[in-house]
Amino acid sequence: MTALATAPADTRTAVHPHLNFARVLRSEWIKVTTVRSTWWSLLITAVLSIGLSLLIAGVSNSVPGGVPPVRAIVSPMQFTMLVAGILGAIVVTGEYSTGMIRSTLTAEPRRDVVILAKAVVVAVLLALTTIVIYAVAIVVTAPILHTQIDWSTPRESIVPLVFGVVSMVAFALIGLGFGFLIRNGAGAIATTVGVLFVLPLVFSLFSLAGDGWHWLVDLAQYLPSNAAQNLTSTTADLWPAWLALLVWVLVPLVGGWVTLRTRDA
Repeated sequence: MTALATAPADTRTAVHPHLNFARVLRSEWIKVTTVRSTWWSLLITAVLSIGLSLLIAGVSNSVPGGVPPVRAIVSPMQFTMLVAGILGAIVVTGEYSTGMIRSTLTAEPRRDVVILAKAVVVAVLLALTTIVIYAVAIVVTAPILHTQIDWSTPRESIVPLVFGVVSMVAFALIGLGFGFLIRNGAGAIATTVGVLFVLPLVFSLFSLAGDGWHWLVDLAQYLPSNAAQNLTSTTADLWPAWLALLVWVLVPLVGGWVTLRTRDA
């Protein structure tokens, strides 16, 4: 009788696995969006991004030739990328510090589903936030800039904005991957900041070291922050930057996935 009673539920799980994934997604969305640190991070991202866009637009008129309108919108990413990366890290490490990760893995033992659900939730949240920020920044900077965005040329308007959204999502996923890989808040945040902010500064120092070190300067273009800047540029080659950013996302995520599957929570 017990086997007969439990058979329908097991059959539903096997036939409709997407129902389980939808449940995990909903659970992860609730966990992420009900934590204060999430909204503080998104608020800081919005204030920094819009404020810096206004500042860039304000000084644009005093710069010979002005600043391209799209650059005024996407340039603040050089600073907001840190907030995105840190948010991705604390989404994971917050659960490890409180022990909630054990409850998460008890409710959903399939660890690959857990990491996928967290990645989807963080990606969607950062994408929606960045789209809203860009929309507001475009509206508030329009009266200040002498030239407006020319939407008839996608390569100089829509494409940089889309890649700006993609880059912010990538930064958050890099932090998420390091969160699963390191499992410690301070360690994951330090590693994320190191990769996104410190490494480009270190590599740039080799430009002063002579011709023998220029290969390191060239290699720096494949760091995530530099790759993102190239993606949002209207002149750079997109494919190398796109592949570099994709690799930087996949490496910590795959490493975090392996760690989650092979180590106890």
